[in-house]
Amino acid sequence: MSQAISPNSDSGIKSGTVDQINPIGNWQTKGQLFDYRKAANPVRPGLTEPIGYYQWDPAIHSTGPTAILPLDRSDHLGCAAPATSPALAAHFLRILPGEELKAAAVATSSLFYVLRGQGQLQYGSNQLEWGQGDLFVLPAGDTPILHANQESILYWVHDGPLLTYLGVQPNRARFEPTHYPAQVLQSELEALLADPSSAKSNRLSLLMANSDLPSTRTVTHTLWAMLGVVPAGAVQPPHRHQSIALDLIIDCDPGCYSLVGSELEDDGTIRNPFRVDWQSGGAFITPPGHWHAHINESGRIARLLPIQDAGLHTYLRSLDIRFAGGLVAGD
Repeated sequence: MSQAISPNSDSGIKSGTVDQINPIGNWQTKGQLFDYRKAANPVRPGLTEPIGYYQWDPAIHSTGPTAILPLDRSDHLGCAAPATSPALAAHFLRILPGEELKAAAVATSSLFYVLRGQGQLQYGSNQLEWGQGDLFVLPAGDTPILHANQESILYWVHDGPLLTYLGVQPNRARFEPTHYPAQVLQSELEALLADPSSAKSNRLSLLMANSDLPSTRTVTHTLWAMLGVVPAGAVQPPHRHQSIALDLIIDCDPGCYSLVGSELEDDGTIRNPFRVDWQSGGAFITPPGHWHAHINESGRIARLLPIQDAGLHTYLRSLDIRFAGGLVAGD
C-alpha cells in the first residue's frame, strides 16, 4: 500500500500506511501527473470541448403546446444536466392563453425577458404583472409560476449548470427580485440614442444592474444583461470578452448579422469571420474570447439582448473586455 509523507522524516516516509491513517481508503488512487507542456491547455476537441457557434431558429417556439423549450448543448459540452454553456442554461417558454408554467431550477439567478404576450408571475407570496418587453430577475427561493393571459413567449436563462458542476445547492438569496419595465427601458434607450456622444460609441446599450451588487454593476451576481440597439446602416466594431454570450434577437429585419472570429486583421476587422444572420425571436451563442461585430444593413433599427455569465467573471476579475482599435471601457 502507499505510504504517507511525513514532513519531519529524513526519508520522507512515515511508518504506517494511508489506509491505516485514513479509514476511507488510499488517497493516491485517483492522483495523476501530466507533463505541463502537453496538458496546460485542455480546451481542445475530445477533452474539454471548445464552445462553438450555434444558432436556434425562432420556429422552435412559434407553435405547439405550453412548454419549456431548452436550448440544450450539454452533450457537446459534457455537462451532467441540460446546459447552453458550461455555467448557464437558456430556454424559451411558450405559454398558451389561460395556462401556466412552473420555471423550476436549482439556481441562484433566473432572468426572464418577455418577447411577446402578457400575464402574471407568482413568486411565493409575491405577484408581478408582466408584458411584452419586460425583464425581471429572481434569486434562489420559491419556484416561479408564470400564468399567461394571451399567447406568450419568454426567454429564460439561469445559472443552474454552474451549481451542478460545483455540486452545491443555493442556501440564500443574493439579491431581491427586480423588475425592469418595458416602458422604462424604451425611454432610457431613446434618451441614449438622442445623446450626441452616441454617434461615436462602439455599442449603444443599456446595462441592467442591481443596487444589491454595487461592485459588479450586473443584473445578478452571476448574470449580466444588456439591452442593445444597432441603428439602421450601423457597423458596430469588434470587441471581445471572456464571458460567453447567449444572444437573443428581439427584433430585426433581414440584413442584420454578426461577424465572429478568434483573430483580428491589422486593420481591426475580424479575420476569416463566421457570419450569424439575425432572426427576430432567434438566439445564438457567441463563444468566450471571440471578437464579434454587429452590422445592420436593413433600413430599420434592430434590438438584441445578450445574457452572459459576466457577473461571475467580473467578480473573478477575469472578464478582460477589449475593443478593436484600443478603445477602453470605463465610467
